[in-house]
This record gives sequence, C-alpha cells and structure tokens, in this order.
Amino acid sequence: MAKHEESAVPIFSSLDPVYGEGSHLAEAQRRFDVLKAKFNEVFGDSPQVFARSPGRVNLIGEHIDYEGYSVLPMAIRQDTIIAIRKRETQEGQHQLRIANVNEKYSMCTYPADPDQEIDLKNHKWGHYFICGYKGFHEYAKSKGVDLGSPVGLDVLVDGIVPTGSGLSSSAAFVCSSTIAIMAVFSQNFAKKELAQLTCECERHIGTQSGGMDQAISVMAKNGFAELIDFNPVRATDVKLPDGGSFVIAHSLAESQKAVTAATNYNNRVVECRLASIILGIKLGMEPKEAVTKVKTLSDVEGLCVSFAGDRGSSDPVLAVKEFLKEEPYTAEEIEKIIEEKLPSVLGNDPTSLAVLNAAKHFKLHQRAAHVYSEARRVHAFKDTVYSTLSDEDKLKKLGDLMNESHYSCSVLYECSCPELEELVNVCRENGALGARLTGAGWGGCAVALVKEPSASRFITSVKEEFYGKRVEKGVVKEEDMEQYLFASKPSSGAAIFKF
Repeated sequence: MAKHEESAVPIFSSLDPVYGEGSHLAEAQRRFDVLKAKFNEVFGDSPQVFARSPGRVNLIGEHIDYEGYSVLPMAIRQDTIIAIRKRETQEGQHQLRIANVNEKYSMCTYPADPDQEIDLKNHKWGHYFICGYKGFHEYAKSKGVDLGSPVGLDVLVDGIVPTGSGLSSSAAFVCSSTIAIMAVFSQNFAKKELAQLTCECERHIGTQSGGMDQAISVMAKNGFAELIDFNPVRATDVKLPDGGSFVIAHSLAESQKAVTAATNYNNRVVECRLASIILGIKLGMEPKEAVTKVKTLSDVEGLCVSFAGDRGSSDPVLAVKEFLKEEPYTAEEIEKIIEEKLPSVLGNDPTSLAVLNAAKHFKLHQRAAHVYSEARRVHAFKDTVYSTLSDEDKLKKLGDLMNESHYSCSVLYECSCPELEELVNVCRENGALGARLTGAGWGGCAVALVKEPSASRFITSVKEEFYGKRVEKGVVKEEDMEQYLFASKPSSGAAIFKF
C-alpha cells in the first residue's frame, strides 16, 4: 500500500508510460499529433509542454467526500490533454487564449490577470481553465514563488471524458489546466498539494466540490483503484480482485451539476450541514458551539457512535433514527432548534443562500442516514478486497455493496433519475454482480461489476436493451456508442509531456 502523494507529477518524453501499447497508444499518438498541428494552425507556433489528467469512475462512496469521508474511485483511460505555450510577444501578451480541438467550443479569451473574477452568470467552457489559472497563482504566491509579471498564454484543449456524464470531465479539465500552467512556469508541486489546490480551484466556478475527483485524477496509479482519505489528502492503493471488470454506461441524461447546483448538489451539502448541527445539539452540544464547530457529519460521528455504544451498537445511524424525524423539516423548525437564522448559520455564503432560496423543505434524516451508511460501505469494500475470501466470493460481496449503495443513493439521497433506474435494472438483469449510479447522479453514468469472461456479452446485451431504442429515436448515434458504454481497467493519473 504505497504512499505516492508526496511525489511530484511525472514528466515523460514519450506516451507509452501513460498510454501503454496497442490501440490505446495509437489513439493517443493520433490525438497528440492533431493537437500539435491544430495548435500551430491556431496560434502560429508549437506548444512548449503538454499535460493530461483523466476522468474517473467512483466505485463506491457517493456524496460523502464533502462530509469528510473516504471514497473509492479509479481513473479511467478517457482524459483531457492540454497543449500550452507562454506568449512573450507584444501581440496577445496580456491575454489568455483558450481554444478547443472540438469545433463546438469557440475560443475564449480572458485577461492575463490572476485576480480576475469569473462571471458565473455567463457560463463559458473556458471558465474551467481560469479556475486552474487563479488557483495556481494563489497557491504559488502562498508558497512565496515569484512568477514575475503576468504573461499571455496560448492554450489548446482536447477532452474525451464525456461531459455531464458524472465521470468528472470538469475535474479532468481543471486538473490538466492547473498542471499545464504549472509546467509552463517550470514549477512542479507534490501530487498531494495539487489535489488540494485543484479542489479549491473548482470552487471558483460555484460547485462545493468534495475533492475526490481532483485527488484521483492527480494521484491515480495504473492497475489500482484508490481509497482516498481527506484532511490531509491521502491515497491508498486498492488492487481489485482478478476475474472482475467494471463497465461504465451513460444514462444519456446529462447531469448539469453547475446549473442545478442550488436544488441538487449544493442543496445536499446544506442539508448534511444542518443535519450535523442538529445531531450535535441533540447529543449535548450548545447550539452556538454546534453552529461554530460542526461543519460536516463526520464532525459529530463520534457523538453518534457513543450514543449507539450505550445501546450495544457502533452504528451512527441509530442516532439519526432517534434524533432526526423522517418527515421533511421546514426552515422555521430548524431555526427553532438551532436558535439562529439559517442564512447566518451558513455564513451568508452566496452558494448556500441560493440553496435556501430554492428549497421548500429539508430531508435531514434521509441525507444523514445515507452518508453514515455509505461511509461504512466504502470500508467494507476495501476490507473485502484485502480479505481471505476467494476471488469469486470477493466479487459477489463487492457487487452486493454496490447494489446497497445504489439503493441508498436512490431512496435516501434522491440523486437518481428515471433513466439511471432503468439502466441499473438492465445491467442487473443481464448478469451484473452489482450496479449503481456513479458521480453526482441526477443523470450521468452507472457503473456495473461483471465477470471478466462475460464482459463483451454483457456490453452487447445492454447496448440492445437500453440503447437500441434510443439509437432509433436519434438520442444517440450508433457510431458514438463507444463513448457511452465501455469496460475500463484502473488507469494512471496526471502527467506532463515534454517532447
């Protein structure tokens, strides 16, 4: 169980250490050739350096990273590659020019100013690069690194992580941007620092990210899933049992995390915060103390466990059942318990205020029950991998844990959608040992654990049963199917290329 978060991002002069051999290497070579040629065509010069960061699939541990709990993702081979060069000439000197190999994204230009505000009302794809730009400069400054006066940058992006898929295309983009900027300024920070820094970066765009996506994208290691712990960020290699394969399938419902944040993702962050404060109060904290000290459900887990201990159990969910009612709470009911108005409890933070304005009520019991039970499933998953069970029995147990996780996400956390429910059922009916939604939910992907020998047969059946009618209706094109349904082995993390 190696600790590799202290090392810096590796710098390679060829593609094979990252992309392996055969068809994956050939595809990567073609992408880099196109990227170089296109960069020259758009900017009239060659890139100085390239950076890549992969998307990820979370195997188990959904919606608990922002509550301080460990998660268990693996990187996938789909990634975002960025070509970059400093612009020293007068023309374009004070501009950041960000272009994309994909025609549907038009060039974005920004001032070369690390202190610029991002216009969140006017959502542009280039904002994700600016997240990295701002974050890198803030971090370098905090470390006393003098980067000199701002220079223009020319940037070309090639991302093949499907957007809105819950496979973390945004983190792949923010991480590769940050690493490309770092590399072009001849810096290289430790992976652990980068994971932390890129998580902070994404907050510039208004999502209260928990840090899993960035951590796995930066730290992943070929052939391993990673148990990611937070505060401080740590990655522990988890070697999955032989004979199993993960298949990722897109529900074709796009999960628009940034757009629906107030009612979906950020709403859950707020519900968890309120649930944790009320649990703290019910378990003996003064309201004022709970509001100041309690930020996440992990902060009051100790109190919940000792409550359970008096009843012969170690399960924090007992306290949830005892102290949080199953019916939704109104804002007034919560304020009465907390003895303070909700906007001030949440620090009058604009993101949280948007949640309060959009919310009709708050389901605290369900959200807390999900978080505590899911946190335990993550450790059960890791323990199963390292247990003395046969590979066959390990795979069966891992599948059961994935199924339990999906039920909790769907029923208690309510972050599923009709398309995901249909897809998960199709996967199970066609022999998946376990299947669950992955990523934030509300659309995006499902991940299924299947026995390796039957993976290609499984993919064919899911293609016919779930995607067939959608191809007929024109929702998805037959030739794009490989982007939406594929098997993946755990792939490697961030890298810098200098050719």
